[in-house]
Amino acid sequence: MSNKTKKQLSRRNFLAIGGAVAGTAAIAGVSYSLLNPTNQAQSGSEPERLVSKNGALGISLVAAMTSKVINGKTAKVMTYNGTSPGPTWVAKPGDVITVDFTNNLGDSTNLHTHGLHVSPEGNSDNTFIEVKDGETFTYKYQIPENHKEGTFWYHPHHHGMVAPQVFAGLYGGIIIENDETPKVEEDRVVIISDISIASDGNVAGANMMSKMMGREGEVLLVNGQVQPVMEPKMWSVERWRIINSCTSRNLDLALTGAKAMVLGIDGNKYSQPRDLKRVTIAPGNRVDLLVTVTDKEASLTYTTVPHPDAMGMMGSATEYKDYPLVKFQPSKAAASIASLAPMSFVQPDLRSLPVSAKRTFKLWMPSMNNMMDMMSTGLEGQFIINGKPFDGTRIDTSSAANSVEEWTLVNESTMDHPFHLHVWDQQLVSVPNRLIQEVEYQDVVNVPAKSKVVVRVQFSDFAGMTVYHCHILDHEDLGMMGIINVI
Repeated sequence: MSNKTKKQLSRRNFLAIGGAVAGTAAIAGVSYSLLNPTNQAQSGSEPERLVSKNGALGISLVAAMTSKVINGKTAKVMTYNGTSPGPTWVAKPGDVITVDFTNNLGDSTNLHTHGLHVSPEGNSDNTFIEVKDGETFTYKYQIPENHKEGTFWYHPHHHGMVAPQVFAGLYGGIIIENDETPKVEEDRVVIISDISIASDGNVAGANMMSKMMGREGEVLLVNGQVQPVMEPKMWSVERWRIINSCTSRNLDLALTGAKAMVLGIDGNKYSQPRDLKRVTIAPGNRVDLLVTVTDKEASLTYTTVPHPDAMGMMGSATEYKDYPLVKFQPSKAAASIASLAPMSFVQPDLRSLPVSAKRTFKLWMPSMNNMMDMMSTGLEGQFIINGKPFDGTRIDTSSAANSVEEWTLVNESTMDHPFHLHVWDQQLVSVPNRLIQEVEYQDVVNVPAKSKVVVRVQFSDFAGMTVYHCHILDHEDLGMMGIINVI
């Protein structure tokens, strides 16, 4: 990478997803194996798609340990139906998704349908459900008739186990499609994750420092593969549904030899597609792109970004490096044109509506200066929102159904914290270093270190208890989460 490019990156002169620049989240180990993978040129296969019929999608989903070759090593990973990622669910507004979920992991787990606007109660997107080892639980998700089309995902959300289970391979995509879904040559799900494999073949655990910084794997995977090869048709238009399923890693992504437009973020479309060359997405974010490959040497690359507080510890990134995620072997073909239907789903601009409450959420974690104290006291209870760690018996916020609230998210620590609210999306009102002009919604909003972000939320359609939390999943497990009750 040239010095000029490094300078541009350091100034973040590119589109940053998550409401603000997402470049200072933890770097907990960019190793030799990350930048020099041993197992390359795998076919760019995608997870199986399970598609609804006649308004219903019935799924039998089993979480279990499975042996899989990753970067030349045979590893024991966690899978859904024997694969990681798990199968992609495809449904339409008005459909009912029924999931008979069996847990064979050896530990408790559950399911969270990240980004879906569905009920948080009963056997729907209820993250307080515990499915113990050996049990089967039936989830039922009623997709609203007015649900937006877009890209979502599912993963475990049993408190205290979220980070290790996602890191070990438990995640999968969800697609909601309707008449506005673009007609393209190819529709691809691109799930990016990372993982580390110990010498005994087990997924590596995380020490105290890795949990504090947010664990990051030595190997980056795309749809569970190392540097897969995709075979697009030259000059054809494809839709890429990129999902950041990493537990902690922000993804600075760039396309070379291709043209790309951003359709939207977290299933929320922009009024018009936006041109881009580079995009940064925080953990949990999704970005939908229209991609046209124009060069036979095209590639999708990830750029490591140094963390200013990492001080070179644990092999953390100390310089910018480019890592090829996907390689292309394009075939020659006549150009195709994407068909974009007019948008009928228009989200309200909450900035013009009265608010029933204004709230402040202060996100705090220990600094590196407290490391010696933490060696003796541990990290539990040290990751907090408004001075309190998560307590499953305590309601932290009560809000009125259908009301509009303004939330100021204040990050008091030296790391970014991507803030996720279940069920209801957040409209960006104010973010650092960027003027918000259009109506922009996200379900994961990055809050930069020592900064604040202002959002508005409308608690429409559903009532019940759910959670908000940092989507650096180790931070969530350590207590940076709260319960909201909408009544």
